[in-house]
Amino acid sequence: MPVLEARNLTVSIPTEDGTIHAVQNVSFAIEAGELFGIAGESGSGKSVMMQAILGLLPYADITGEVLFEGRDLLRENPRGLRKLRGSRIGMIFQDPLSSLHPYYTIGSQITEAIHAHEKVSKPAARARAIEMLAKVGIANADERFHAYPHQFSGGMRQRVMIAMALVLNPALIIADEPTTALDVTVQAQIVALLDTMRKELGTTVIMITHDLGLLSSVADRVMVMYAGNRMEYGASDAVFTTPAHPYTAGLLRSSPANYAAGEELIAIPGRPPSLLHMPEGCAFAPRCSAVMDKCHTRRPPLRRYSDKVEALCWLEDTAPAPAQRAISTDRRADTQTAPVVLRIEDVALSFATGGLFDKKGRFEVLKGINLEVRRGETLGLVGESGCGKSTLARVIAGLIPATSGRVLLGDADMAHLDAAGWRETRKAVQLVFQDPFGSLNPRRRVGAIIGDPFRIHHVASGAGRKARVQELMERVGLNPEHYNRFPSEFSGGQRQRIGIARALALNPGLIIFDEPVSALDVSIQAQVLNLMSKLQRELGLTYLFISHDLAVVRQICNRIAVMNKGRIVELADAEAIYANPQDEYTRTLLAASVTPPPQHAARGRDLVRTIDWVAA
Repeated sequence: MPVLEARNLTVSIPTEDGTIHAVQNVSFAIEAGELFGIAGESGSGKSVMMQAILGLLPYADITGEVLFEGRDLLRENPRGLRKLRGSRIGMIFQDPLSSLHPYYTIGSQITEAIHAHEKVSKPAARARAIEMLAKVGIANADERFHAYPHQFSGGMRQRVMIAMALVLNPALIIADEPTTALDVTVQAQIVALLDTMRKELGTTVIMITHDLGLLSSVADRVMVMYAGNRMEYGASDAVFTTPAHPYTAGLLRSSPANYAAGEELIAIPGRPPSLLHMPEGCAFAPRCSAVMDKCHTRRPPLRRYSDKVEALCWLEDTAPAPAQRAISTDRRADTQTAPVVLRIEDVALSFATGGLFDKKGRFEVLKGINLEVRRGETLGLVGESGCGKSTLARVIAGLIPATSGRVLLGDADMAHLDAAGWRETRKAVQLVFQDPFGSLNPRRRVGAIIGDPFRIHHVASGAGRKARVQELMERVGLNPEHYNRFPSEFSGGQRQRIGIARALALNPGLIIFDEPVSALDVSIQAQVLNLMSKLQRELGLTYLFISHDLAVVRQICNRIAVMNKGRIVELADAEAIYANPQDEYTRTLLAASVTPPPQHAARGRDLVRTIDWVAA
């Protein structure tokens, strides 16, 4: 009997604007001990479906059946669900910092979960919590038991969340994007930890993610969702090597790991539909490369193939092969002889570790950094969290003064700039941040946000400013008519385009991208990366690109600088770094990188899949 089985699950959420059809007639079954992956773009219904199963959507209209160990969760009363949550079903959330209470110690929060479900003494609960912290890899667990969440790194906080989810030995763990914001080494550790816990404790794991490479390397079976529908369902190997649905094929084509360095990515065009007004036919039809007339008017049938893969599609064959690439050569410009835009010479930065009157203790963040960035190139900066990447970016942007060394923008030494010089420097260096929503004021309209550089530097005003803002919006692929919309009315990828438009306003000599695509779905990520490359070719832009995604860095960067503990440990051409890394730390980063999603088979070639049955 499956641990969890959903039958015709439908979730509708009433809002002031109408009913959101979040999940539509979805069925699946998860066997004991397996790792079941759920993939799809943001808004596809993955997290909402899990929240509905756990009874966390009290105002939603939920129909169908969800059987957990033979009990229908949709028929359980609130008290019965509370008993199951934590004791039999554990949850690991995407952001461990916001999921842990900042006022309480790690140990007290774990023991609280134990006391909520079991009658045990405080010493026994403490011993169990320490034992589980040690199992998930927290060193000196008996001492760290008394630490607070802010005293842990992101990876360690995620380990604490895993310990909290496992401490009651539940039958099922739901991990909702557990590795999205983590470094590649920490990501590999968390994935390995979940796999180890699954094998040692027999726990069943549901992993929700938009990272197809991660799923292809760890999942036994996978379900691909789009606009609340189950588009494809089956064994991981079969789904990823020979996708039966064009949407799955499109997600795989969007991954930078499937392309030679510098090639143009083939992104899925458009954006997911509004869940308020669902189309009559296939929800994916407006974005599908294999669309037929009937796709727009008739709901597609469910087809099951000989390898037990199921797909909701009108196609009788497997998904089409990738379209011919518009550009098949390396798009990265040769910048070896270009003039130097940024030069960093022996830059060091340290902070006092003592109190207000104790200046003796110093913590070194940057230790003798030397770099050059040439006009028109993209220099990648990679390394684990805490190595100094973002701090170096702030020093370059003039937000933090270096303790020693020199930062030169062109011929200007930033340490000797007067007020007028600083004003010009603010124009020359712009930043695009990781969180496109958090970096935009939600109370201001997009036109005003993009136009701020013009207003602050007295470059344009009135109708002239509006015209220039709309020109920028059109250049980055936004509709100029949306000038008066608020950031909340845009998707994540569109909000990142707003940030790029704002950065372009003053024709900067250098744009610093700090993890600009790490929070985006793979399809939207491809669109933004293509846009960045297009703008660089057209405008001759220079980029400093900070990221922990090695596939993205290889795809877009000319050279890569590897940072570790405040130092540049290796600097070389991107391909040289990947083909022949010289430093042991670089080799560790590359070894920890998650396996890329497999290249799927071309349509009709080496294909033995046949249709077993078709259900209307």
